[in-house]
Amino acid sequence: MTSEARGPDGLDPSCERALPRHRRGRRPFDRSSYPDGPPGSAVYAALDLGTNNCRLLVARPTDDSFRVVDAFSRIIRLGEGLSHTGRISEAAIERAVGALSVCRDKMRARGVSRARLIATEACRAAENGEAFRNRIAEEVGLELEVVDRETEATLAATGCAPLVAPEAEGVILFDIGGGSSELVLLGRTVSNGGGPASAKIEAWTSIPIGVVTLAERHGGIEVSPEIYEAMVQEVAEHVAPFAQARGCRNLDRAHLLGTSGTVTTIAGVHLRLPRYDRRRIDGVWLNGGQITNVVDQLLTMGYEDRVANPCIGAERADLVLAGCAILEAIRRSYPCARLRVADRGLREGMLVQMMREDRVWDAPAGAAP
Repeated sequence: MTSEARGPDGLDPSCERALPRHRRGRRPFDRSSYPDGPPGSAVYAALDLGTNNCRLLVARPTDDSFRVVDAFSRIIRLGEGLSHTGRISEAAIERAVGALSVCRDKMRARGVSRARLIATEACRAAENGEAFRNRIAEEVGLELEVVDRETEATLAATGCAPLVAPEAEGVILFDIGGGSSELVLLGRTVSNGGGPASAKIEAWTSIPIGVVTLAERHGGIEVSPEIYEAMVQEVAEHVAPFAQARGCRNLDRAHLLGTSGTVTTIAGVHLRLPRYDRRRIDGVWLNGGQITNVVDQLLTMGYEDRVANPCIGAERADLVLAGCAILEAIRRSYPCARLRVADRGLREGMLVQMMREDRVWDAPAGAAP
């Protein structure tokens, strides 16, 4: 369970004043600035600044995984209008500054000893991406790392590997983002002798389409069946070549694994949750008929009805059907009987990767094998 800190944003208002001088400034998360102590006491942070969302996890290692001690998520629509202008807008920058300031304060309040702060498609594509990152460094004190699509796919696979069914002969992992979507063909999971299991990446691809870019091209407030099908066809043109080249050998013994707001929203609507509950969503299985029923339901709902749904809300009401169209294109290319829903992904992948690099799960010297 995530434990929230104090204050209206989960912050202790005195935390900034309490920080020693060497832990302030533009680069407050240099590992050498903190007394880490033993590996189990180290505090890690993973921040994912995407085209639509800003998300943070703060965690401590446990014997075989990690425990989340703080978290933050806010839809900021960094890529709003980017497909038309080629630039991150001033309004989007202001939203990012506000969200990232909260993340910075949470990391400071939790005494983070190591952090990785990544930015994805919006910063890759924007003409002013570098200027945006410089501004964040100056105003917020965070140095964002722009990762390529292969790194994004690898981190998603690392974060989601524990949800791969052990009996599966193939898994098609997909991450539907705001500005791009990644597909990863995974093999069987393997034990690392400590820490979470990992899965071998057999092939991957990234398509330059996400929920924000697709909704901006086709419209997301009023979506007719014809508009929806046009979105599906646009995405299918990108997905089909990869599926034809790198299909699963036995789809009857394979499953889809989805990490995105789209699939978690579909799961919440299917379960008729009165409010979003990660504990009931992460790891849940959906069959093809259940997914189709939810999508059909969403297509008959008006925009205001989608806003009123507690698992959609105003922030996703104009994007959810674009996400469903991306999912449908994937399902047509990979018609697996089951989909497993992941409320995890890049951030968890970053945490696992950092902890593995620090060897926090290695057996102590002299321990029995």
